[in-house]
Amino acid sequence: MKNLKGNNNKIVAEHGRLLQFACAIFIFLLMTGCVASTQNIDMNADKGKAVMGVDYRDFQKAASDAVSSMLQSGAVDKKGGGRYVLAISRIVNDTMQRIDTDQLIKKIRIELLQSGKVVVTTAVSADGAEDKMAMQARELRDSKEFNQKTVAKQGQMIAPELSLSGKIIQQNVKVSSSTQQVEYYFQLSLTDINTGLAFWEGETVIGKRGSNKSVSW
Repeated sequence: MKNLKGNNNKIVAEHGRLLQFACAIFIFLLMTGCVASTQNIDMNADKGKAVMGVDYRDFQKAASDAVSSMLQSGAVDKKGGGRYVLAISRIVNDTMQRIDTDQLIKKIRIELLQSGKVVVTTAVSADGAEDKMAMQARELRDSKEFNQKTVAKQGQMIAPELSLSGKIIQQNVKVSSSTQQVEYYFQLSLTDINTGLAFWEGETVIGKRGSNKSVSW
């Protein structure tokens, strides 16, 4: 009888382990089956839902608005022809998000370069040279290891004429007990470095309204 009870206990225990294993497999399959499949996004025609934070569509709009305004105002039309040399100053992120402001500035730079009105210097900026190689390459002067005819000469760099600075501001407004509104202000200034006067200033405002449960950071 003792042996019979022992065998029965072993069988019950084994059945319990099998049942737990089966449940674990079922839960795993259920969870993996609920995961949405990955899809490519058409970045030029994204019909995805808006988000409360800043996304690439907002940067595209702010950059496009800024460049269009600059070109229409004539601020980058250089007298006598040619292209202005633009340096990038400081773009302040005054939002609740960790925004890489280069996302905005890079888009503006690309569009301005393509317009043929402006060329951007990477040797000068508010935070130091963007491309440090321009100065490091000049340290090769007088080196016997390099053909001095191929080393950059003195007085070849072009100083910037214009400076682009700006700020991104976020304001959260409570609309109701269940709804909030988030406003983003993209403010930019184009300054004549020689005189310190702003040739152009622009602002793009992007507003979003949604649930208070949605986060904007």
